[in-house]
Amino acid sequence: MYRIGVDVGGTFTDFVMENTDDLSVAFYKVPSTPDDPSRAIACGIGEMLERNGVDPRKVGYVGHGTTVATNMVIEGRGVPTGFLTTEGFRDVLAIGRQTRPSLYDWSVRKTEPLVERFRRVEVGERLDKNGEIIRKLDVEAVEKLVVTLRDSGAEAIAVGFLHSYRNPTHEKAVRDIVRRVAPEMYVSISSEVVAEFREFERFSTTALNAYVGPRTQKYLHRLRQRIREAGISVEPLTFHSNGGLLPVQTVEELPVLTCLSGPAAGVIGAARIGARIGESEIITFDVGGTSTDVSLITGGKPQFTSSRQVSGHPVRMPMVDIHVIGAGGGSIAKIDDAGALTVGPVSAGATPGPISYLRGGKEVTLTDANIVLGRLNPVALLEGRMKVDRSLAEAAIRDQIAGPLGLTVEDAAMGIIKIATVNMSRAIRSVSTEHGHDLSGFSLYAFGGAGALHAAEVAQECGLPKIVVPQEPGTLCARGVLLSDLSRDFVRTVLKVADSQSWDTIVSMAEEMRKEGAEWLEEEAMTGSRQDLQVSLDARYHGQSHAISIPVPSFGDNAIDAFTADFHAAHEDQFGYGLPDHKVEVVNLRLKAICFVEKGGANSAEPGTSLADARLETRNVYFEDGWHETTVYRRTRLPHETQISGPVIIEEMSGTTVILPAQTGRLDALGNIHITTTN
Repeated sequence: MYRIGVDVGGTFTDFVMENTDDLSVAFYKVPSTPDDPSRAIACGIGEMLERNGVDPRKVGYVGHGTTVATNMVIEGRGVPTGFLTTEGFRDVLAIGRQTRPSLYDWSVRKTEPLVERFRRVEVGERLDKNGEIIRKLDVEAVEKLVVTLRDSGAEAIAVGFLHSYRNPTHEKAVRDIVRRVAPEMYVSISSEVVAEFREFERFSTTALNAYVGPRTQKYLHRLRQRIREAGISVEPLTFHSNGGLLPVQTVEELPVLTCLSGPAAGVIGAARIGARIGESEIITFDVGGTSTDVSLITGGKPQFTSSRQVSGHPVRMPMVDIHVIGAGGGSIAKIDDAGALTVGPVSAGATPGPISYLRGGKEVTLTDANIVLGRLNPVALLEGRMKVDRSLAEAAIRDQIAGPLGLTVEDAAMGIIKIATVNMSRAIRSVSTEHGHDLSGFSLYAFGGAGALHAAEVAQECGLPKIVVPQEPGTLCARGVLLSDLSRDFVRTVLKVADSQSWDTIVSMAEEMRKEGAEWLEEEAMTGSRQDLQVSLDARYHGQSHAISIPVPSFGDNAIDAFTADFHAAHEDQFGYGLPDHKVEVVNLRLKAICFVEKGGANSAEPGTSLADARLETRNVYFEDGWHETTVYRRTRLPHETQISGPVIIEEMSGTTVILPAQTGRLDALGNIHITTTN
């Protein structure tokens, strides 16, 4: 059987195919098709199967990570959406929290709500904080409002009522009304999207889910159809932001779960591969065409968060904690109004892309600078499948950057790389040193199309002693999909002090959630698979505002004592102090339902015979101290455990690794490059 992992990026769509019989792995990339990402997926799968002589009927698994929903929010391409809420709460989405996006920058404005005010309407109903009905739902009024919203052009409706996380009765009744009165409209209710307190975040997440729902459904329908047309009979799975896979039906109902889908797969892949090679303290460094995504792995485990923002809109969902900045291969370099050189956050993307890609690009990008300096192949990428033109990039850098600043082309291009390095390093510090972690104990795990290209200088800038570059780094997010399990998260708000009286209630709620998780697994899990239900409690000291998550492996004897002890220890570890005599409040109860997917083993990479055999050419490459005659190696031909002294360029299909003059590298038995600084 063959298993295929796919990651849809802003510039390229990446593929990894694994043969479960002999554990061989194939890698592939094609340019993304932003107008319809399913085209690139179907095209790439078809080409990869053909190149490797694989019968589509032998494919038994397809999983994919996608940023389709996220891109819709960023680019404002969701559908017109209506919002039904409790009377008096129409403007919660606009008011938000008493915070400003940038405290000292008066020019920065709060993000406008996804739902315009004329489509935010109030409903006669009310629950108290315990979920008891104070005012019954006005069914007749809801019917009229749904018709009004439909006639206004709305294609989706979000429903968010006060305290519905305690009692979803009214929201479910409205959902049924929408399906009866306007069955063509997509409907999303907050009690099913995120059953937690904090109205603003709950309403925002639900509105976002409705906003992207219809077009996500259409995308998934096209994807399923194209995969069937390719001769593959299995249904595709979709990677979600909390590090697991979901079936299509769940994603169609809850597309908001896929925000940061692709980057999260890379972090999971890095953690799994890191465990195989004995690396447990890792900074993941994923550089693509449009962004740099960094995350922290400690003790072999990724860090998670329960909320973040997507293009300024709060999303209250458990997800891998990833810091994203606008710095990638397509980041545009230009001189700003003050005469300073800037790089990003705006990107040339897949279309038109960098100038050197010969697709009509007109603005200098980070990729163009790397090609001009010889760090990237100046003739072709993707093993010759994608032609590039160095002369066009050089002329553009001379005209747009070097000339106006009075610099040589080399200094201008090197300046672009230095600025990008500083921006990327700042992102790394934001997830590490700013949280009390000493970077000298971490390895930089570099992947994405441009991660290994910039890792050497970023590691020097941050003081990281070691770099690890996985095999075919540009496809690691797709590989991470193959290393992940089917899972879904459930949550319920508790808001009770943990004591002997409340603990029975918490245990009862946990049992109810276990039943809910078990039902989902029964419906969606793969036949014969191993399954698990993992419970955790979000807790805080009574009076605090924000909580931390504590796993609860068992609710047996002394469970409450074990939980409170774990909380005190976790609080001290995270914040530097604990209050063992203070009351602990349970905020939310969380359950993760997991279906463990059968994965391939850790297959060794075939070693090359010698460095001489791996040598492709020698070319001039520009480093900080000038031009160096530099050996270029083909990665797949490198021998294992042989020291490679910089400066060196190592090329493969999905990425290019740079080893600086003061660094050395070696290839391990699993195909990972380990780079260390020699001084």
